[in-house]
Amino acid sequence: MSQPLIAGAPISWGVCEVPGWGPMLPVDRVLRELRSLGLNAIELGSPGFFPDDPQEVRDLLDSAGVQLIAGFIPVVLHDAAVRDETLRQAEAAAERLRVGGAQHFVTAVVVDAQWSPRRPLSDAEWSHTFEMFTEIDAICARHGLTQVLHPHVGTLVETADDVRTVLAGSDVHWCLDTGHLAIGGFDPVELARDYSDRVGMVHLKDVNLAVAERLNAKELTLMEATFAGIFRNLGDGDVDIAGVIDAMTTAGYDGWWVLEQDTAIVGEPPPEGSGPVEDIAKSLSFVKKCFESDRSERTVR
Repeated sequence: MSQPLIAGAPISWGVCEVPGWGPMLPVDRVLRELRSLGLNAIELGSPGFFPDDPQEVRDLLDSAGVQLIAGFIPVVLHDAAVRDETLRQAEAAAERLRVGGAQHFVTAVVVDAQWSPRRPLSDAEWSHTFEMFTEIDAICARHGLTQVLHPHVGTLVETADDVRTVLAGSDVHWCLDTGHLAIGGFDPVELARDYSDRVGMVHLKDVNLAVAERLNAKELTLMEATFAGIFRNLGDGDVDIAGVIDAMTTAGYDGWWVLEQDTAIVGEPPPEGSGPVEDIAKSLSFVKKCFESDRSERTVR
């Protein structure tokens, strides 16, 4: 078994575009801390984190010895009235990712650009969404990318029913996000075990399900839930991270595993080498133990 491909995500350093989320650490610091952990791959993060010019992004990452693997792209897919604009935006995003050196286009299916509250979709809207997955797959292919659908709180692919609808109605590949699947009520181990051939990327995220219940009951917003500790260091929450790793490695998965613990910095940023990077180090240690245990079990078998 080859060494697993493990990457970091800017949100693990508190990098988020949501107003009031907290200070955004500078990209050069995040890249130094990423490398200090022995990692050399990262996702694009929110607008304003990396430079706007994709060639500048590529040059910055090359100088740091880090590669870009993916970018999170919210798109409106259910509304036929905005089809052409959505495809234009997807084409531009894919070109930026290509120039930056990425491999994956991570799709989030939003109601609109403002992330308005989710609502039920009609059969016609679901059908149009499935057609748009195919259109974006074609755009990604032209740019040397793979589209992966990201189930996410607040989007149109959030709940277990949403996930099953897409699995049945489309052949789109998935970003298996352990945390958002668990919050939505779909067992991430089930997706790993039964649909491994549909998984193009894995986000490893652990969750406190007691806080998730409050989020699902609309007692908390996602930002409030984050401040309340919904996202935990890997191994400290209620998600079977080891089970997902075992199921995917058993299936022969050899893609990226992204450490993604949504966090926010409260008050002044901590000194470099402390704060979020300490939590990421703990999660990385847990994941490495999972892989070592999995490798040992396979040797015994």
